[in-house]
This record gives sequence, structure tokens and C-alpha cells, in this order.
Amino acid sequence: MTANSRCSAAEPPGLDTQRREIESLLREWELRAGDSWYVVERRWYEQWKEFVETGDQNSSSFPGQIDNTELFEDLDSYHLKERLVENEDFMLVPAEAWHKLLAWYGMLEGQPPLERKVVDLPSTLKVEVYPVEIFLCLHSNMENVITAQFSRTDSIHSIQRAMCEAFSVPPGSECRLWMKSSDSTCERLRNVHVSVLDACLSSAMTVIMETRNADGTWPSSRPQIMRNSVEEQDSYRGQPGVCGLTNLGNTCFMNSALQCLSNTPPLTEYFLQSSYLEELNFTNPLGMKGEIAEAYADVIKQMWSGRHYSVVPRVFKTKVGHFASQFLGYQQHDSQELLSFLADGLHEDLNRVKNKEYIELRDAEGRPDQEVAEEAWRNHRRRNDSVIVDTFHGLFKSTLVCPECHKVSVTFDPFCYLSVPLPVSKERVMEVFFVSLDPYAKPAQHRVVVPKTGKVSDLCTALSEMTSVPPTQMVVADVFNHRFYKIYNTDESLSCILDRDDIFVYELSELEEHQEEHQEQHQEEQVLLALYLRERSHYRDYGSGSSSYGTSLFGHPLLLSVPRGCCSREELYTLFLQRLARYVRPPDPSEELEEEEEEELYKTQTNGISDEEEQDDGEKAGPSQTQTSEPNSGDAPANSQSDDTTTEPRPLVNHTQPPPAQDDSETNGPPDQSEPGCSSETNTPPHTEGEKPCEEESKTSDSSSEPPAQQPRETTEEEKEEDKQEEACSPSPPANEQPGKKKACCKRRKSLFTIQAVNSNGTTERGMGEGGSAVSFSSQPYVAIDWDPEMKKRFYNENEAEKYVKHGSMEVPQQQTTVQLQECIELFTTMETLEEENPWYCPVCKKHQLATKKLDLWFLPEVLIIHLKRFSYTKFTREKLDSIVDFPLRELDFSGCLLRKSQSNGEPPSRYDLIAVSNHYGGLRDGHYTSYARNKDNGQWYYFDDSKVTYAREDQIVTNAAYVLFYQRQDKIRKPTLPAPNTSPASSSQPANDITSCKDDDITPCKEDDAELGAAAASSSYVTMETD
Repeated sequence: MTANSRCSAAEPPGLDTQRREIESLLREWELRAGDSWYVVERRWYEQWKEFVETGDQNSSSFPGQIDNTELFEDLDSYHLKERLVENEDFMLVPAEAWHKLLAWYGMLEGQPPLERKVVDLPSTLKVEVYPVEIFLCLHSNMENVITAQFSRTDSIHSIQRAMCEAFSVPPGSECRLWMKSSDSTCERLRNVHVSVLDACLSSAMTVIMETRNADGTWPSSRPQIMRNSVEEQDSYRGQPGVCGLTNLGNTCFMNSALQCLSNTPPLTEYFLQSSYLEELNFTNPLGMKGEIAEAYADVIKQMWSGRHYSVVPRVFKTKVGHFASQFLGYQQHDSQELLSFLADGLHEDLNRVKNKEYIELRDAEGRPDQEVAEEAWRNHRRRNDSVIVDTFHGLFKSTLVCPECHKVSVTFDPFCYLSVPLPVSKERVMEVFFVSLDPYAKPAQHRVVVPKTGKVSDLCTALSEMTSVPPTQMVVADVFNHRFYKIYNTDESLSCILDRDDIFVYELSELEEHQEEHQEQHQEEQVLLALYLRERSHYRDYGSGSSSYGTSLFGHPLLLSVPRGCCSREELYTLFLQRLARYVRPPDPSEELEEEEEEELYKTQTNGISDEEEQDDGEKAGPSQTQTSEPNSGDAPANSQSDDTTTEPRPLVNHTQPPPAQDDSETNGPPDQSEPGCSSETNTPPHTEGEKPCEEESKTSDSSSEPPAQQPRETTEEEKEEDKQEEACSPSPPANEQPGKKKACCKRRKSLFTIQAVNSNGTTERGMGEGGSAVSFSSQPYVAIDWDPEMKKRFYNENEAEKYVKHGSMEVPQQQTTVQLQECIELFTTMETLEEENPWYCPVCKKHQLATKKLDLWFLPEVLIIHLKRFSYTKFTREKLDSIVDFPLRELDFSGCLLRKSQSNGEPPSRYDLIAVSNHYGGLRDGHYTSYARNKDNGQWYYFDDSKVTYAREDQIVTNAAYVLFYQRQDKIRKPTLPAPNTSPASSSQPANDITSCKDDDITPCKEDDAELGAAAASSSYVTMETD
């Protein structure tokens, strides 16, 4: 309202009236936040004041039109001068007083009224004379900058609205603002409902606005999209929703969960229509300040833009890890756990209830179920109101009965998903390999049924029924990388044996009668001996400063029972040859291997571990070297025996400790040592070097009961010199050498291998023995036979050593356990007794009780998530249940399970159709997640395996990998708006999103755990990710 001249202004009242009205307004008007006040130039105001005080309408002090010229820097921009002072340079009048003055006197032509807002600053109210002046521009055109002023009480949304108008942004465009300060850092203005003051916007800052691209991305984060080229990305037009998610490194669990949620129609449409923008809750202390909801929205909009083969959810992964530390890093996790977190996080970020009131829960106290249920649901909605509650929340009835006073407690509790148990079998099928005493019998693979909570003795008993070998003559061991990872005691639990472990059962010789009575006289105490096979390298390990040759384990280890009195080198050598007879060929007489006695001084001990005499200083030399020294090198074996060695052969092992109970048997015949493989198709070894599953990498070189691996001790120069002198002056050869060695000129037969004491890891052990023994053994002695490469090549048949046979039990097909989904739901609603760790406090007994608990379904949500509890954890066992759960794809009827028979709001019977499945392949510690989902637009089923998407048939969906099921109520399912794609039967294995490989510099392999992929799962690469 502007008056250009005095005559154009309204006829003013009397001067005295003017003075009283204006002074009254100035005196009585209080500052209130948001009110408008006006700036008036002080000189004009003082002149008006003088004019009305004279009482003379014709006074020369008439002020004329309101003129604020002295307050402006220039009359072009009308910017206020800096550092103007109230009551010296200008006066502030309330809006009502301003409008009266303007009506009476008018305003100088062209001048804008200086309206200013009252702002509520911390601890004070103040008229904002100088508003915030900021620069505005678009992300797409940073050169076009305009200047605008905003009050500190204005909302960020008002800035966005002004920018849309100034830059002619099409209506309906989704925008977001960034605040750029003078140091060039940008910060997102996420909450558009806060004020300029709360957003910390100040003058001279720049606000940048960007609009979402057609492909669902933001211009500022476009590099997050995986694509072969910009041209391909811009030209690709695919079915919305048929989009892969790149695996960032063990993030298949996240991708599987996201694909299931992405194909949940009501939730996806809520985000695609940007309805979430008006419901973001930035103040909820239980939420994530809207960040999870926004990150999820970005992923959904990109996946449903139809512009991408695959999306990289890196920002989403970072947000999840920020708010849920358990998902930090790149370890494998559970898709159901992520779904639970995500549903809760989205709910709190989008909760329409800004201030949650306290509500005291009441027990039923005999009231009708209908009344209690409605009250519980009403109370739940008073604190929780979001799209997640609308879509996923249902209500079940919980009934607790005290076993002592029979108090019945009934409550109705909301749920977001149903975790239903699977019927658990009390038996377990194990595949083991039985190694017979017969040296010419190949190892046999057996499939046995044992109790899940059984012990190793139960495994031996079950195997005994198939082999007719008494359980007392069996030893069970876990073999890993050509060595024993663990030798089990009979009383150990079978739960510590995983299905993937390579378990071997060795037959031991029959225990001799009255052995305990005569063991002192006959020295027939049995020793359980673990035998490894090692091959020497061709070259010495000069880098270590030692003259020893390197060795590597090969073949399969062996367990055999040896009488205590048969541990000399000659006897062990003969025994080992007998046990290895199937695949170790003895030399023919025509190819006798001879060597002169003189050469023996430069070679290792031939066929046994030599006992070494005690040195004068009490120090014993280490065990004999496992390699043959170079001729004429002058290096004698480090532990060569002196001439005063006793003629009585010394045993190999130190018997200061009693052997295990299962060792008390005598070796009557050399059993076969060959160890079979787990791969029944190829009859190859169950493992080779480095093939143990990734979770088994935690197995250390030694079991917990074994000493750590010890490397061969270097022989000092002094020891070498002493050994040389002892060999040179020895008048007679060691007693345990063959007679042919007594004369230097005699010939003797060369052995195929040498015997060396080792630790459980298979490395040479230099221990301090007692009683002249070279090595001090723990409760379990280990021995290795070392082969020269040439000798191994000539006399060791590797192909024969790897062979094994299958017992008839392996040919019987395993019956896959199949349960109906209805059975699982019935188990969920079955009465159970609470565990001791989770008692219920009875209000009548005033103490915790192990009450009986029963859950019943009251009403179900629009989208029902059913979690199949495949992972079973108890005090004694941990396992994954691989039973097939037969779930219907259509017409899942809950009408028989619901307590509320009559629908209060006219809902139809609760029948559901399947819309998505999250799959888990693998075991407890590793695995791979994929998903099946039905596209809401065309009704076609797809198989999502990280970045690869393929068509799927309905008969492929029900597998034993199904883990989380998504069902939608039939009355809420809309008919597809697009025709289903014309797919041939062969097309189910072809990529549905026509994805092509990315540039080499755009992808990097990520470590994914070994997984067992089902037959229905299309093979695909899930190891690509885009680098930053």
C-alpha cells in the first residue's frame, strides 16, 4: 500500500488523535515471534512527532510522505546501509502503526516498505532488521546466481519454493538443497521444515538446488551407478524393478533383503510417489534423523527407473553401518536380521507421531478378547503410525499360565514378521570314511545315521553295524591338509563335527588278552601312532642358515596301534611298508639299491630315528636330519650315535606318559593307510592343499592339545664338529644299523624313506627326550616318513593311493525332509514352557515362574513376512536345517488360524499370495543369499543374484534354501498393468536385465564365502563392485 502524494492518502484524523493512537501502539505493543514490524527513518519520524504535537495542521513542520532514503546505500537495489542503529538512524513501529501512518501520509514513490519479522533468538525476541541474504543457484547451472533475502524464521521449504519459482523448475520435480559455506564445503539441507536460523544459514552463503534425474539418481551422486558407459546408461530402457544390486563384498544378504522389499508393492509405491518426503521424522530419538529412509528411497527410485542394469548401494550400506554397528565392515550377516533392522529404522524415520505419549499397558483381567485387542491396537497406533505399521504390522494374542497359582495373563502384542520354527529331527546323517586293517582294501565311504546329541562312540557303534568291526577298535579323526586336525575321544560330542569336515575312522588291531597283567613283563603296551607322509624338496633351504631340506606333506595320514616293544626303526620300517603295501611298491631284487658304508657318514639315518647319547654337558642333540647330505661334504648327521651305544634296540617313542585308552591294542596286520576323498563323483581326496572351507581357516596348525609347531633347530658348528669326531673315532657302528654297515667296504640296501619324529603339524620336532629318547612325545606321538622325490616317483603310486570305494549306504538316496508351511505355523501356535533363561514374573506369586506360553494370531497385516527359523542354536548344538518347506505360491489361507473370525472392518478372508522369497545357500558360518520376487507391473517372477537378474519359473521357487517369505493379501493385489514378457523355457537362465560385464577398471572381485548353490539358482557372478 503506497501513497504517492499527500492528496492520495486518506484524510487523517486530528493531530492529537494521531499522536495518541501511535504512541499507544508503540507503548503497548509487545514483540511476538513472527510478527511484522516496519523500519522508519528517524528524521522523518521526529518531524512527524513535532508536527502532531503543535496541533496546527498548517504548521511548517509537516513531514510529507514517508521517506527512508537516508537508510539505503543506493536507490537501485534499496539495500540497507550497514551498521544502522535503532533510535539513532531508524525507528521500529508495529504493523498496525505502520499501516495507519501509511494511510495518513503515503510513501515516496518507488521505495519499498521495510517490513521486518520478529525472530525468537536464544533467550531473546528481536526485530530482524538485517535478514539473511543468500545466493541461490541450480546444480546444473552454477554460473547463474541470484541473491535473495530470507528471514531467520522462514523455513527451508520457503527457500526451495522461491528457487523453484525463480528458476522455473517444473512442478512435481523432486528437489533437494545443499548449503555451501565460504570454505567450499557442502552440507545437505535435509529437513525442509526447519527455519533458516536452525539450519545455520547465514548471509553470503550459497544454496544449491538439484533435481532428481529421470533414472532415479541425483546429479551430485551419479558416479554411484554402475554402467559400461554414459551412452549405454542413457539409452538403456528396461522393465522397472528388474535391476540387480552390486555385491560390495559379502553384502549378498543386504541385496537379497532389498530385492524382497523392493518388490513389496505398497511400500515401493509409497516411495516412488515421494509420499515419504512429507512424513520424514527428524526429531524422533529412536529414529535415524530420516537418513535411512532417504537412503532407501534413493535405492528404490534408481532400481525402478528402468535405466539401470545394476545399482551400487554403497551409500545405503554406509548409512546402515553408521546406525547399526553390527553391519559395519564386510562380514557376512543374516538377511532376516537386516530386514528386522530396516523395518524398524524405516518405521521410526517415517513415524507420523512426533511426540510419543506414555501409555500404561493393562492386562486382560477377564475382559473379552475383542475389547482387549482393540485397546492394544489403539494404544499401539497412538505411538506408532507409519507406512511400515500400515503394511507389515499385525497382532497376536499371548497367553501365559502360572504353573503354581494358575494365574492367566492375556496380552495382545503387535508383530512385524512371524518367526516360525521348523520341526527338528533328532537324528543326523554323517558321511565318513572307514580305513580297514587290511592293507589291500581301499577305504570305504559310509553314510551313517547318528543321534544329533550323540557322542563319537555313537558314530563308532553305527559304523560297527556296517563293518562288523567292534567300536572299541575304532579311532575317529578329522583330516585337514594331509594331517590330523583333531583326533577325537569317544566321549566327545558329535556337535563339534561339521558336515563339511573330512572324518576318517581307522580300524585298530584287536586288544591282546590279559595285556594289562603282562604289560610290565612283555612291554606290550599299545601306542597310538599318527603317521604323516612328507616329501623332501630338491634344494636345501640356504636362506634359513640351515643345511636342512624343506619338506611338504602329501597323501593321507594314518593312525595305527603299535606295541610298545615294536618301536625300533627296523620294526617300524617294516610295519609301515606293510601298511602302505597297496600303493608303495617294494624294490625288485633286480633293482636292489645299495650304498657303501663310507657314504653313510654323509647321509641321514636310514630307516629310523636314532637314539642319541647324553652329551657330557647334559645337552642332547636334535633329531636326525630328514635329507641326504651332499657326498664328501664332511657334515655328519647331527645326532649320529657314538660307539658306546647299547646293542639293545631302543624304542622310538618315549613311554614316560601312559598312552590313550584306545591305543591299548596290538597291531596284528598292517592295515591300508589310503585316505579317500569326499568327492564321490571323482573319487579324489576330500581335500587338497588350501581347499578347506573358509571358515576352517581358523584351524591352526596344531590342535589345542598339541604343542605348537617347532621348526628344526639349527645345528651349531660346535655340535657338528663333535659329531664329526664321534663318527671318526667310533670303533663300531650303532647297534640299530644293519650288520652290513659294520665294514666300510660292505654294501647295504638303501631304504625307500626315512622316519622322523614330528609334531602334530607335521614339522620336525627337536624336543628334549628322557632316557635317551630323541624326542619327548605328548599324549599323542606323531611320526613322518620322508621320501626323496626320486624314490617317491619310482615306488609310490599316487593314483592308487587316492582311490576309495563306496559302501552300499552311499547308494541309497537321502530322503529330503519335507514339511508343510502350515505345520510350521501350527508349531508357532503350540503351547510351550518357558526356558530357565527367560522366566515370567507372576504378579500373584510375586516371583519368576517357568510359565506355559501360547501364541495365537489375532489379525494379519496386508503384507505378511514369514521367517523360517532354519538356524537352530541350543546349549549343545548349532546347525542349519535344510528341510524343504513346502509353501504355496497362491491361496495361503489363514482363516483357520485366526482367532478373530468376524472382520470388524469388512476385510475378506485372510488369503495370501507369495510375492518374494529370500534364499540362503550354505551352512552356519558362510553361505550366499539370493531372492525370488514377482514384479508388480508385469507379474513375472525373477531370480535376483546380486547384480544378475534372470527369469524364473514358478516351479523353481520352492527349495530347501527358502529362508524369508513375503506374502500379500489377495484383496490388496492389483492386476499387472503390463503384459508378462514372452519368455521361452530356455530363457529362465538368461539375464532378464540383459546385463553385460563392466569395464575392468570399474569392477573388483570381492571375497564371497563358499556356498552351495541350489539347482534352481541360476549361476551368476556376484563379485563385482564399482570402485570409488
